[in-house]
Amino acid sequence: MAIENNTVVSIEYEVKEAESGEVVDSNKGGAPLEFIMGQGQIIPGLEKHIAQMNEGESKSVEVSAEEAYGPYDDQAVQPHDKEQFSGIDLQEGMTLYGQSEQGQTVQVTVKSLEGDQVLIDYNHPLAGKALAFDLTISSARAATDEEIQSGVVGGAGGCCGGGGDACCGEHK
Repeated sequence: MAIENNTVVSIEYEVKEAESGEVVDSNKGGAPLEFIMGQGQIIPGLEKHIAQMNEGESKSVEVSAEEAYGPYDDQAVQPHDKEQFSGIDLQEGMTLYGQSEQGQTVQVTVKSLEGDQVLIDYNHPLAGKALAFDLTISSARAATDEEIQSGVVGGAGGCCGGGGDACCGEHK
């Protein structure tokens, strides 16, 4: 029986960049990632694969860039004055965290430093990349009314039950 919306799903996973094979996130040997199906808490392509699985099943699946963190957007790379980053020892390739207009945490990358300008990349670090997942459905149960209303498994905690950035819809 396939996993339906409003089901609390616990998964163990390892995710790699499909092309390079580089491991980008894993919870193997740690706490499972818990989320509620159908609430957009994980990337869409992974949710589609999980919907076709059963509790206890293991599978290797590939998720296209479009169904993961989307295509790489050259327009999302923007110049800023270095003075906006006073007090920060900027380095090319470093990750910075800020806040979006909606109040969500945003992860950006320093693309380059040129004179008084800093080139900031607002794309998700995995944008434009297909992802390969090895996953196991540890458990699946009906979500409570409170979990469905709040979107939080167990009624407390943060994003995706504290799971990894690579899967969590909040970090798109």
